[in-house]
Amino acid sequence: MSSSKNNNNKDHSSKSFPSSVNPDAVQYFLHKKKKKRTVEDFVKGIIKGDRIILSQAITLVESSRLSDQNKAQKIIEACLPYSENSVRIGITGIPGVGKSTFIEALGQHVIAKKKKVAVLAIDPSSSVTKGSILGDKTRMNDLSLKKNAFIRPSPAGSSLGGVARKTRETILLCEAAGFETIFVETVGVGQSETAVHSMVDFFLLLLVPGAGDELQGIKRGIVEMADILAVNKADGGQIDAAKNARREYRNALHLMPLKESGVNPKVLICSAMEQTGIAEIWKLILINQQLTRKNKFFYKKRKEQSLFWLHEQIGNGLKDFFYKNEKIKKRLEEIEKEVLEGRRNSFNAADELLNMFLDKKSDS
Repeated sequence: MSSSKNNNNKDHSSKSFPSSVNPDAVQYFLHKKKKKRTVEDFVKGIIKGDRIILSQAITLVESSRLSDQNKAQKIIEACLPYSENSVRIGITGIPGVGKSTFIEALGQHVIAKKKKVAVLAIDPSSSVTKGSILGDKTRMNDLSLKKNAFIRPSPAGSSLGGVARKTRETILLCEAAGFETIFVETVGVGQSETAVHSMVDFFLLLLVPGAGDELQGIKRGIVEMADILAVNKADGGQIDAAKNARREYRNALHLMPLKESGVNPKVLICSAMEQTGIAEIWKLILINQQLTRKNKFFYKKRKEQSLFWLHEQIGNGLKDFFYKNEKIKKRLEEIEKEVLEGRRNSFNAADELLNMFLDKKSDS
């Protein structure tokens, strides 16, 4: 009996965990009471590469609480001098193309080159429940166990292109933590991928062989944004189909205008499952980075992206400010009812609300 009691009272530090559990996750579990960290604590921890502190800082960035947001912005500001030192790679493709498997294969290849890799995996959010699966750590099991890998799944919410609104800030924090390669995985083609393209240096479009017509229902604009088109799942009986798809995409690219970067997009075949073609894709990414740095397009694009996000943030802030206005919230309920009942048209109703909001601001 006493033996049982002793076992129950054992310190958690003696608890045995399966070997497959990430040691960082174990430490997080054992550290039940989170220390109230200052901005300075967060910045020091991030710069030292502490992944638990990095995760907590990202949670602040993603929080909708005003106090968390204020703290997060101070952390980001302090981390800025340590950022901008990575290659940022956006990866997209239709659902089922094998994005997670591909990122895991490419991530492990990069880590083998003595690099640190961060994966910002954007999970689709349900339009009904607003929840998301956040299962990328499960799908990238081998990569998540690597010491030099950091995987952060985030809910897409209603953000453009399925990219979490705070992903760009998260990129800056990961760079400050020493991650030299950042992958941004999107929920897939079907929404505008402009948001992804506007925060990465390199855009990779994954395709599958034998999926019908040569553009597989993908909008021309997405193909035009791609720096590499990679036909995945080129294994087993799919190799010939993958080669055919590569040839068709190469023909299609001849009709596309020359990219502003001056570097023509390439089409490759690969198998993330068998890890073939992965080294060639990474080599092309490095070549693209070298060429765009040499012709200064790399730096020009980053500056343009900063301006884009300045205006994006202004728009997001104004929208939030509008909907949080108490006077607007009250009148909005009444106007929505009038529009639903057909007593007001949407445009006239919107004008009334905007005028009310602007008058409210001018009176203050």
